[in-house]
Amino acid sequence: MTRILGVDPGLTRCGVGVIDLAAGRRVTLVSVDVFRSAPSDELSARVGSIGARIETLIQELKPDAIALERVFADVNVRSVMGTAQISGVVLMLAHRYGLPVALHTPTEVKAAVTGSGKADKAQVGNMVARILGLAEVPKPADAADSLAIAICHAWRGAGASVGTGQSLTAAQAAWQQAERAAARKREG
Repeated sequence: MTRILGVDPGLTRCGVGVIDLAAGRRVTLVSVDVFRSAPSDELSARVGSIGARIETLIQELKPDAIALERVFADVNVRSVMGTAQISGVVLMLAHRYGLPVALHTPTEVKAAVTGSGKADKAQVGNMVARILGLAEVPKPADAADSLAIAICHAWRGAGASVGTGQSLTAAQAAWQQAERAAARKREG
């Protein structure tokens, strides 16, 4: 049995989902939550609060690995910064607790869970509920997304594990290309 913590990073809402992976790719729900911080609070307090809650979750549920949604820099810089800040905290906690961490693109997650990298949030949520045998789709969407990230990692393996030098999947390579193109566009 392998326990995976999936994180949909965000500064206002951070989805955290924990699943167990058993033989035959069978996954079961352990825990799901959304950690929130108020936009009116000091930035360090917001990051610290979410980080502390994730650390408590790691200590209590003892995951074997962390799956994290890869940050993509688009036009909404404020949103990307909050996502990147929480991603940094998760990476630091993975290091602190000696946990392997893998980054998965949104397209890769959607494809793993629904079969289509272009699936919408409702399709992802419905498939997460179906895969985990839940009566309802976890709400808000950040909760379902965190579970989708964990399921993606369970079914696709380490993918783009940080620091392992493993090759990228086709979806990860396409995402990396898009990130580079966006960076060139901003610079030029």
